Amino acid sequence: MAKFTRTDNCKNCVDCNKKIPLFQLLSQSELTDLNTSRFEVKFKAGETIFKQGTSATHLLIITSGLAKFYVEGVQERQLIIRIVKPWEVVGQASLYFDNRHHYSVAALVDCTACFIEIESFKKMIRQNSAFAEEFITQCTQKGVFSYEKMVSLSQKQMHGRIADGILYLSKKIYESNQFSLHLSRQDIADLTGMSKDSAIRILKEFHHEGIIELDGRNLNVLNTDQLERISETG
Repeated sequence: MAKFTRTDNCKNCVDCNKKIPLFQLLSQSELTDLNTSRFEVKFKAGETIFKQGTSATHLLIITSGLAKFYVEGVQERQLIIRIVKPWEVVGQASLYFDNRHHYSVAALVDCTACFIEIESFKKMIRQNSAFAEEFITQCTQKGVFSYEKMVSLSQKQMHGRIADGILYLSKKIYESNQFSLHLSRQDIADLTGMSKDSAIRILKEFHHEGIIELDGRNLNVLNTDQLERISETG
């Protein structure tokens, strides 16, 4: 069950100023104002943080742990858009549209999340042009990532999509060739747009071909060049 709390990990927005480049553009008084409209919640692995279709009143910053950002489609199937790491701002799509979440966010591991009131965040955008410009830049980067993902899902074969998924996890999320997966096999399937059985089969093929080493949740990328070739050829 989610718990409201204030921890040493997230005492106030002034502390976050040291960890989030976006917040470094705010003045001391602006950070103090932002701090009055925020709260912190702890989530257990598997718990829902945002639910698609619900009213959006706050932006989210994961301060510890990992979460999956996904959309719920036909017949309750999920498509994981990306993995959310600490200090990423989530919820921008709800700022100036219809004040609803068009995606869900769920904890992959035990997480701590800071919620910032949308109206307070919009106030910072209106009064601080440097903050607004950096925020727009970050939104644009996420948009470009989504375009690239659409190309992968719509134009690549399953082997290319699995290769893309492994490279994404290795380079962007865990930043290592060897890591312990916090995603289930179903999550990997949802990340790469295929059935669970297909994802498991291709992972086993990569393992037997010496491209990766897979032992339970432990994954080791043995041949990055080969993965990149598979990604490029689709």
